[in-house]
Amino acid sequence: MKAVNRKPAKVAEPAKPANSTKAAKPAKPAKAAKTAESAKTARPAKAAKPAKAAKPAKVAESAKPAKVAESAKPAKVAESVKPAKVAESVKPAKPESRLAMVRRARRINRELAEVFPYAHPELDFRNPFELLVATVLSAQTTDLRVNQTTPALFAKYPTPEDLAAAVPEEVEELIRPTGFFRAKTKSIMGLAAALRDDFGGEVPGRLEDLVKLPGVGRKTAFVVLGNAFGVPGITVDTHFMRLVRRWRWTESDDPVKIEAEVATIFPKSEWTMLSHRVIFHGRRICHARKPACGACPITHLCPSYGEGETDPEKAKKLLKYEMGGFPGQRLDPPPGYPGRPAPPLGASDG
Repeated sequence: MKAVNRKPAKVAEPAKPANSTKAAKPAKPAKAAKTAESAKTARPAKAAKPAKAAKPAKVAESAKPAKVAESAKPAKVAESVKPAKVAESVKPAKPESRLAMVRRARRINRELAEVFPYAHPELDFRNPFELLVATVLSAQTTDLRVNQTTPALFAKYPTPEDLAAAVPEEVEELIRPTGFFRAKTKSIMGLAAALRDDFGGEVPGRLEDLVKLPGVGRKTAFVVLGNAFGVPGITVDTHFMRLVRRWRWTESDDPVKIEAEVATIFPKSEWTMLSHRVIFHGRRICHARKPACGACPITHLCPSYGEGETDPEKAKKLLKYEMGGFPGQRLDPPPGYPGRPAPPLGASDG
């Protein structure tokens, strides 16, 4: 009987829960659930492990789209092309120094002196008074139109006293072709009266006196001083302003600042003739809208080459006045002028 009692114990040994406990070890945190149900409920945790096997996040990592994008490396490809550096290679190696600009500017002046040895003021005049009045009338019109208008004006009013005593309506009719004739009549009659009353009927030869006259600014004053009195001055008109900016002598668009900056580049003795040469070049070749780059003699010195027509044959057709074989602006040009005199008012100017 004792042996019979022992046999069930031996039979029970194979059913030791050791294996079950070993299998359930991962579910140890749930110690309170020691029943078979707790073990069964713990087993689904193992069954949940396939989620780890799937590892969607890691699969995404294995795909590594971000790294694939890096392998494409469009940014680095762009760097390999280095467009910025390519652009730099096209640019000048360095910005032009002040010294280099001054040397280039003076060379332009010397070469323009060879192209336009006859450069001169393009207003007809016989004395300082006529030059002063003609310069005031030249605002917002051409010198040609002024030269066609002033002969009749000066024939009737040859002196400041005569003009100051004129009938305004009669003066207006005479200068009508120059435009803005009412305002200009007021200016020239006002300056004539000031010359009569304050300067004994004579045009003063000082800048500070000239700019006090009606209608007279620094540009007009320097025209008179440089061409009637031999006093050096820089005439900053629209042509001068355009060209010195194209040539990078200045970046300013203020006439007074331009005058001051250009004055530091050239000796005083060059100021008046420099003004004539630059204005001549601007009127004949380096036009505002269509510069004749292909016919320009100083393209090798011009940083703005290419703004206009570069084809030589097409550029030649853009040349004006004597450079293009046409009459100039003066009815009475000075000796040495190579072109044809301008026709009088009403005549054909072809």
